[in-house]
Amino acid sequence: MIYIVEDDASIRELEQYALQTNNYQARGFEDGRSFWAAVRAAVPDLVILDVMLPDEDGYQILARLREDAATRHVPVIMVTAKTSEIDVVKGLDKGADDYLCKPFGIMEFISRVKAVLRRAQSAPGAPAALRFGPIALDDVARTVTVNGEPVELTFKEYALLHLFLEHPEEVLARERIMKAVWDTDDLLESRTIDMHVRTLRQKLGEAGEAICTVRKVGYKLSARAAEGGDET
Repeated sequence: MIYIVEDDASIRELEQYALQTNNYQARGFEDGRSFWAAVRAAVPDLVILDVMLPDEDGYQILARLREDAATRHVPVIMVTAKTSEIDVVKGLDKGADDYLCKPFGIMEFISRVKAVLRRAQSAPGAPAALRFGPIALDDVARTVTVNGEPVELTFKEYALLHLFLEHPEEVLARERIMKAVWDTDDLLESRTIDMHVRTLRQKLGEAGEAICTVRKVGYKLSARAAEGGDET
C-alpha cells in the first residue's frame, strides 16, 4: 500500500490514478492528521509526501516517521515545488529516499516509485551493532555513542557513519558514498559529502579524527588517522 500526502486534490488524484493503473494500491490524504490516523491502522510500504501541507509540513512528518520504530524504515519520496539545492538537501538529510520537483511527468513519477520500492525490498541485512574504537552504533536502538556518551546525529550523518563503520580501513570513493548515502551519482553535489563529514567529525569529537580525507578520492575510517596519520 502506498500513501499519498498531498493537499492539492487534482495532484493527489492524478498520482493515485497513476499508481493504481500500474497495479499499486494507493490511498490519498490531504493533511497530516488524516495520514497519521491511517498509519496507526496500517503502516504503508511507501509514502509520497508533499512538503507544503495545511497542518504539519512534509519535513515534520518525515522527522516523525524516522523517529518511530514502526515507520523508521518506510521509504519516503518527497514532492515539492521548491527546487533549490538547500531544500533538496534538507529533505534527504532528514531521511527522504528520493525527491520529485513539481511539475513532473507521470512516467518519471512511476519510475521513481518503482526504483525506491525495489531498493527497499532488496536492501541487505546489516549488523545490528557496529563499533570502531570508542565509537559504537546500535542499529536496533538507532543510537550512537562515543566512550559511552550519546551523540545526536541527523539521519544522513547516521547513514554516513554507518557506511564508514561497515568498511573500516577501506577507502570509500566519493561516487560510492554519494550512491550509498544519497542514492545519486551526481558528483556536482559532492560538496554535500564534505559538509556532512565535517559536522560528523565535530559531533564525534576526538573520535572523529579517525575519518580521514584521501586526497582526490574520498574518505576512510582509519585507526592510523586517529593516531595522527591523516592522508589529507
